[in-house]
Amino acid sequence: MSGSSKKTKEKQVIEIKKIENKNDRVVTFSKRKSGIFKKSSEIANLSGAEVGVVIFSESGKPHSFGNPSIEAVVNRFQGVNPPPYDIITSHFAEAQRQERIAVLNQKQNSLLHQITAEKDREKRIKAVAKEKKTQGWWETSIDDKNLKQLSQMEATLEEIRKTVQSKLKQKKLACGGASSSSLPPVNPP
Repeated sequence: MSGSSKKTKEKQVIEIKKIENKNDRVVTFSKRKSGIFKKSSEIANLSGAEVGVVIFSESGKPHSFGNPSIEAVVNRFQGVNPPPYDIITSHFAEAQRQERIAVLNQKQNSLLHQITAEKDREKRIKAVAKEKKTQGWWETSIDDKNLKQLSQMEATLEEIRKTVQSKLKQKKLACGGASSSSLPPVNPP
């Protein structure tokens, strides 16, 4: 099987041009907008930067994202000092935001550990299932066995027979000598 290797689909490059279909444009705008806002949020959370993004849809409706808020980012950009009560409020809001982020990060880490543990568990279960799927010696055809294998099989079956007889006798005694007619007779081969 030379030359057979796993083929993967390469990352497709999408040409950047205006989408002609209006419905497709609306869907694309919605998806891309949320992606931009998500990336802006990641930058703000990871680096502590203040971020503001304003996007106008084709219909002229503004969509905005700001961290800590779009107003705070615009005011800072314009050089407007917030009133003193806003500073206190913004510090309080920032402390709450940081605490919420810490809690969410802990939950995320916990979930990631659970996912890893479940993946490991799945691997172990699959390995056990694979072992159980292998055919047992008693399920194989005796026509394919040689003399030595047949002798081993006979000896193993004899051991199983003896074990079953012993257990059967124990069960009979445990039942207080139950009627032997209710149990099948044990006849050695």
